[in-house]
Amino acid sequence: MNTSPSSPAHSPVTPDPGPQERPAGGRAVVLGGGGSTGNAWLIGVVAGLFEAGVDVTTPDVTVGTSAGSTAAAQLAGAAPADLLAAALASTPPGRRAPEGAARRPVDDHLERMRALIASAHDQADLRRRVGAAALERESTSDGSWQERWRSTVASRLPGQTWPLLRRVLLTAVDAETGEPTVFDRDSGVDLVDAVAASCSSGLPYAIAGRRYIDGGYRRNENADLAAGYGRVLVLSPFGGRSLTPPTWGQQLATQADELRARGSEVVSIFPDADSEHLFGANAMDLSLRPTAARTGYEQGLAVADRLTEFWR
Repeated sequence: MNTSPSSPAHSPVTPDPGPQERPAGGRAVVLGGGGSTGNAWLIGVVAGLFEAGVDVTTPDVTVGTSAGSTAAAQLAGAAPADLLAAALASTPPGRRAPEGAARRPVDDHLERMRALIASAHDQADLRRRVGAAALERESTSDGSWQERWRSTVASRLPGQTWPLLRRVLLTAVDAETGEPTVFDRDSGVDLVDAVAASCSSGLPYAIAGRRYIDGGYRRNENADLAAGYGRVLVLSPFGGRSLTPPTWGQQLATQADELRARGSEVVSIFPDADSEHLFGANAMDLSLRPTAARTGYEQGLAVADRLTEFWR
């Protein structure tokens, strides 16, 4: 079982506690960050739910953060089954990375983050510090990263235009000011650029003269952006947890409480205990993507019955 900093142990599907009257506000899907394996897991869960008769691909709004922004754009342009098949085939047999090779950059990143968190006064201060650190790293780079990163992101998306019939919100943070940013089809930013910015956790990504870093520096799920919607389904590869102090209110439990206080019914899906090793320090291990996708798919199948009435 996963345990969030502010709540007791819970099952991988956490329903809203107690009966509530649903506001007239439609349905929202929130796709949290979680690296490469997190993206595969998100696709797997949605594909499993879809096969079991629960279609969460056409909500009134989708909120995507980091790996979840990639998943949001992918699901807006391709069938869940096709995305699942691609994730399952993403690493040919025998191509596993050398032991520990994928973990080292993540471990270094986590070490830097813990140091920045320890020096920050609150989340806003942390965003500014993370942005300043990213800008400093950019100043010593050769400038080629932006073009390479955009090409990488573009290759992952089935389409490169915003969906016209679905509202998709993709999060980022301004590296210079620390202010959160939300991109959508009306923001004047290309879909590829919006996804690239939302996933930019190392160097800042430039759009129209501004530089952006990963939307997860606002909140890993950013579920509060679904405020006003009657039913909110949150998929969180990191299990709703946060590295920051619980008093900062960044954990998913706090976000869900904020939504419920405004009348939303919230259900969260987390990876089960047996699959936690696929995330965290292993989140960027491409060789684990097929396993993460399969795990998510099986979990989606398993929880579909419990979501049918909620999502109907």
